[in-house]
Amino acid sequence: MVLLQLKKSIVVIFGAFLNAIALNLFLIPADVYASGFTGISQLISRTLEEYTPFYISTGIVLLLLNIPVAIIGWKKIGKSFTLYSFLSVAATTFFLSILPIYKLSDDIILNAVFGGVIIAVGVGFTLKWGASTGGLDIVAMLLSRMKDKPVGTYFFILNSVIILTAGLLYGWEKALYTLVTLYVSTRIIDAIHTRHEKLTAMIVTKKADELKKAINEKLVRGITMVPAKGAFTNDSKDLMIIVITRYELFDLEQVLKAVDPHAFTNIIETAGIFGFFRKEQ
Repeated sequence: MVLLQLKKSIVVIFGAFLNAIALNLFLIPADVYASGFTGISQLISRTLEEYTPFYISTGIVLLLLNIPVAIIGWKKIGKSFTLYSFLSVAATTFFLSILPIYKLSDDIILNAVFGGVIIAVGVGFTLKWGASTGGLDIVAMLLSRMKDKPVGTYFFILNSVIILTAGLLYGWEKALYTLVTLYVSTRIIDAIHTRHEKLTAMIVTKKADELKKAINEKLVRGITMVPAKGAFTNDSKDLMIIVITRYELFDLEQVLKAVDPHAFTNIIETAGIFGFFRKEQ
């Protein structure tokens, strides 16, 4: 468990380092904006610098925005997810402060594309290891729980606000290049992680009771149990069906490895669901 936590922390910190590289070497010098809280932090930092006598760096703004979100997430989502998310934010702030803002290219397209690719690699691997880059991930998950709507809806709304604000303040050309960055980063994250917000796990196991208890301790999800039998062995088994969000896939994998590594698990992309999704405490 300690080794797993160490590996997860290293992945999160490395993802934060990639985020800082994408921002300081590509996006910030070109006035192209990232998605989520990072993009909002860029906008706030630049607006303060241009329209007020004050200046706060993007990294510090990002940290300040995430503090109240992390407190709410700690209470409502889960300590582990929120802790690693805040570690990602803190590490990003640190790397942004030590890496110089340097323009590698004057070509805004190259900056938008390479910035989007690098930041997406960092975010994608962070998500794959069951953490997040904080900010919008936590806000979107909280709103999704309250309204039971796809997390992607809230990502789209906030990113639309970023694009519109960038267009109104600094010209629509910058907003269009921001769209390029958002598109590239979304495609890369989809390739590394998964583009579906909800997934269905079908687990065939002989340890249904142990798995059920372990899953319920880790995830707040309902589980459907169906009796099953092996076609060749005639062994009696159970089929467990559970719908999860993509953020919970890593935790489910760890539970399966710990309780029943021989369980056969099929992960299915879920296009939509009807009925009650989340089982609240």
